[in-house]
Amino acid sequence: MKIKNTTKSIENNKEEIKLSVPIPKKGETVEGQIIGNDRNAVYVDLGPIGTGIIYGQEFYAAKNILRKLKPEDKIKAKVVEVDNENGYIELSLREAQKETSWDGLKKAKEESVSIMIKIEGANKGGLLAEANGVKGFLPLSQLSMENYPRVSNGDTAEILKRLQKFIGQKLSVKVIDVSPEENKLIFSEKALASNGLSQLLKKYKPGDIVTGQITGIADFGAFIKFPVEKKGSDSDLTQAEGLIHISELDWQLIDDISNIVKVNDIVKAKIIDITEDGKVSLSLKALKKDPWEDVEKKYKKGDIIKGKVIKINQLGAFVEVSSKIRGLLHLSSLEAQNQAKDSLVQGKIYKFQIISLDAKTHKMGLSLAEDKKS
Repeated sequence: MKIKNTTKSIENNKEEIKLSVPIPKKGETVEGQIIGNDRNAVYVDLGPIGTGIIYGQEFYAAKNILRKLKPEDKIKAKVVEVDNENGYIELSLREAQKETSWDGLKKAKEESVSIMIKIEGANKGGLLAEANGVKGFLPLSQLSMENYPRVSNGDTAEILKRLQKFIGQKLSVKVIDVSPEENKLIFSEKALASNGLSQLLKKYKPGDIVTGQITGIADFGAFIKFPVEKKGSDSDLTQAEGLIHISELDWQLIDDISNIVKVNDIVKAKIIDITEDGKVSLSLKALKKDPWEDVEKKYKKGDIIKGKVIKINQLGAFVEVSSKIRGLLHLSSLEAQNQAKDSLVQGKIYKFQIISLDAKTHKMGLSLAEDKKS
C-alpha cells in the first residue's frame, strides 16, 4: 500500500501546521495510528503533524514488533527525520521502544521492585544480562549468596567457568543503577533478598549462638547459612549467610580448613559481628575451650621444652609444643644464634627455650636450645 501525498498538499499542510501545531524535532517521541503498510514500510497517521513512515533499516530493526501490529493500532515512535524527500516524517519504533524500556527501568529502580533478566554472557567481573531489550550488567559482588561462586585462591578462570553456567537462565533482580545517557544499567540479585534478610537479622545480635549449615569453603574461611531450614516446611524460610574466618574456626593453626569443617556439616557457631549492610561474622572456636587458658601454669619463660616443627615460612618456624599450643621460632632468633632456617626440618622434634609467653594474645616465642636434636 502506498499513501498519496503531493508536494503541493505537503507544503500547504506545513503552513497550516506552523500556525497551529509545533512540528516535532528530530529525536522527539510522537504517537500515531497505523493506517497502512506495504512490503517494506509501515505508515502512521500523526494527526495534524502529517504522515509518518517506518521503513528501511528501521523497518527491519523493528520487524518482529511490527509483525504483531495491525491497522488502527496506536504506537509511539521516535522522529528520525522531520521531512524526507517524499514528504513523510521518518520514524523509529526501535528507538521509542528503547526509550520506553529505559523509562520502565527507571521506575523499577525508584519503586524498588524486582524484574526478570535473561543472562546472555559472562566475564570474570559478573554476568551480562538483558531486560526489556536493554543490555545491563550484574556484577559478581551483587550475586545472591546462593549463586556467588566460592572459589579457592580466587581463581578467575574457575570463577568464569562457574558464571558461564548461568547463560540462558533468567534471574530475578533489582535495578540499582540506571542511566540512559551513559547507557549504564546495573542489576543486583543480592539486593532482592535484603529486605527479608534485614528483618531476619534483627532477631540476632553479637553473642547469639546459632545452628547452621556449612555451604562453602574458601582459603580464608567457611560460609555458613543459618538458621537450618526445617524439613517438610511449606513456606520458604528466610536464611542468612555469614563467614567463619579461618582464624575463628579453631584455636590451632589451620593448614587445611576441610580438616575442621566440610560442606553440608551442621554446626553451632557464635555470632561475633553483624554490620549495617548485613554481613555476619561468626566463630566456632568461641564455643571451644581455649587451650591457652592455663598455659602459664604449665610453661614459663626460660623453660626448655621439646616441640615438633610443623611449618616453615618467611617468618621462621611454627612449633607444636602440645595439642593446639604452638610457638614461633622467629627468623631473627635463628640469625642471632648463627643458625640458618634451612637447618630445620619440618616434622622433626627439637629442643627449644621459651623466650616469651603471653597467654592473652596466644603467643609463645622460642629459640633453639643449645642441644637442638632430640
